[in-house]
Amino acid sequence: MPDSKSKHPPLPLVQTWVWMMVESNVPEIREKGKNNLIACFGSLAKANEYVQQQLETTKAP
Repeated sequence: MPDSKSKHPPLPLVQTWVWMMVESNVPEIREKGKNNLIACFGSLAKANEYVQQQLETTKAP
C-alpha cells in the first residue's frame, strides 16, 4: 500500500511499465508502458526521479 504522502503505484509496477517501454519488441506494449508512466507521473522524467528515489530508499540500511 502506498504511503500517505505518495499517490504513486508500487515500485515493481512502475518498473514493469519501464520494462514495457524499453525492452518490449511490440510497439503497442512499448506505447502502453510509456502512456502509463506519463499518465501516472506527468512526464517520463518525473517517473525516472520516482524510480531513483525508491531505489535509493530501499538501499538505505
